[in-house]
Amino acid sequence: MVGALDSRTETLAGLLREAERAVVLTGAGISVPSGIPDFRSPGTGMWEGVDPMEVAHIDAWRRDPDRFWRFYGARFASLVDKRPNRAHEVVAELERSGRIRGVITQNIDRLHRAAGSERLLEIHGSIESSVCPQCRGRTGIEQVVTLLASGDGAPECPACIAPLKPDVVLFGELLPADVMSEAEQLALEADLMICIGSSLTVHPAAGLPQLTLRSGGSLAIVTESATPLDDQAAVKLTGDVVAELDAVELALSS
Repeated sequence: MVGALDSRTETLAGLLREAERAVVLTGAGISVPSGIPDFRSPGTGMWEGVDPMEVAHIDAWRRDPDRFWRFYGARFASLVDKRPNRAHEVVAELERSGRIRGVITQNIDRLHRAAGSERLLEIHGSIESSVCPQCRGRTGIEQVVTLLASGDGAPECPACIAPLKPDVVLFGELLPADVMSEAEQLALEADLMICIGSSLTVHPAAGLPQLTLRSGGSLAIVTESATPLDDQAAVKLTGDVVAELDAVELALSS
């Protein structure tokens, strides 16, 4: 369903037409239409009823990798068959058409890549593979899921028989410096940042829009929830993320 072409939709389309260095930042909300729950929504969030600092912290993995994977494995495996939704596709089309320079995402679900995004900065890592802490070898997600299904606990490195760690940033870990550096550079250079499906509360990603604003760029927000930067945005779209982005694409083509 395509959203109505209201004044806010036209405003965002106009900002995209005028921008020369636009960039997109996405959070969990863009993947909700693909059947992936966000993290904190009451009743449906991934952390509902658990303390993420207890079950998804790097110390939890180090202390008891079997217990860690008993919790994390089901959530890990549930992402394997998810597919990009129309919002991911519109973002990829904006990149192909030269409207945006790239995508910075907080998501680990691989859906931007599956939709065709090419300059993609996955600042929290990806479920694409898991890493052996001893030999640094990588095991693809399909094999990891097979290992999880055949055992009760941590999947092990085929070479070292050491417990694997998902190649994502757990609580207590630093974001990958090279990826974050590139993301910060994109944000500094951007004359428009479009934040899609992010609450803009989780740092350091939440600081990226501030870099764009301080450099003189504009901010657009597409998310149903309130964010700390709503009053600094040139425009905010609060409807269904798929409908809103479909409407923006329609406005750009008219």
